[in-house]
Amino acid sequence: MAGSNTAFDEFIASEVKKYKGVYVPVKAGILRRALIRWAPCASLHPNPDDEFCSPKVGPNYQIISEYMYSFRLERQSSKQYCEEPLIVEKIRPDGYMILNGHHRWAAALQLGFRRIPIEIVDLTQEMDIRNILQYSKQDKRVTLDLDEVVFCSEGDDLAEKPLPFPLRNIYKQRLRLGIPALFHYLNKKGYDIWVYSAGYYSADYIQRLFRKYGVHVTGAVTGTGRKKAQNAELKRELEALITAKYPETVHIDDAAVLRIFSQTKQVEEYNLGEGTEAWSKRVIDVMETFEHHG
Repeated sequence: MAGSNTAFDEFIASEVKKYKGVYVPVKAGILRRALIRWAPCASLHPNPDDEFCSPKVGPNYQIISEYMYSFRLERQSSKQYCEEPLIVEKIRPDGYMILNGHHRWAAALQLGFRRIPIEIVDLTQEMDIRNILQYSKQDKRVTLDLDEVVFCSEGDDLAEKPLPFPLRNIYKQRLRLGIPALFHYLNKKGYDIWVYSAGYYSADYIQRLFRKYGVHVTGAVTGTGRKKAQNAELKRELEALITAKYPETVHIDDAAVLRIFSQTKQVEEYNLGEGTEAWSKRVIDVMETFEHHG
């Protein structure tokens, strides 16, 4: 695929034309995700909804050149080139759609590499959300952001203890101290728990992670930060389904708890403060007032 930038731009344009409006994300399954770690560059397709494929933005050829230089050095030193895998999802009619790593893929193509490391994920799709709403028996829910609220950085003192070996090597995310206790409380009180993340996690991976801590998460909506054309009609339809399902949604953040009433759009805000008591206990104390006052 070595050649001029114009030739590569034309190649990207042809790929977008071939797959836009045709491809459909499909579930890869746990076994495929665990076993397949490399894929032919030719079986990977640029995401039509990513800025990389936009004629107004397009590939950054400086970044591609830097990756090419890095890959050459790694090959000369007998290291695995492109040690960080591309994040992809399986699609129909064939191959995988790139979610993260377009410039690394482009560098591999320009160098004539046949294969490149990948990590396959099953992101949350529209039908997953519909199934959650259809089969849940609860009429109230709690929402939290995984990246900002639930997960914490490595070495954080206010983190839950790591899972025992070898689970800690499989589920590497550290939970904020008190999250399992809070989720246990919410499960007991009949709340559906929805967690959101801009990260490229498989939804079933997130649910299994919380099961290892003895709690249940109803829905994991992942990949929320990906560049994707907004279907306004579909978005309104899903929001209407959520409103009809849950007259009340409680959003838990670092500093506050927001109680949102779907029909009236009324919002009650409860500041968590910065007391000496654990964050999770302060959240539970606020939730207890809902039980007492309705």
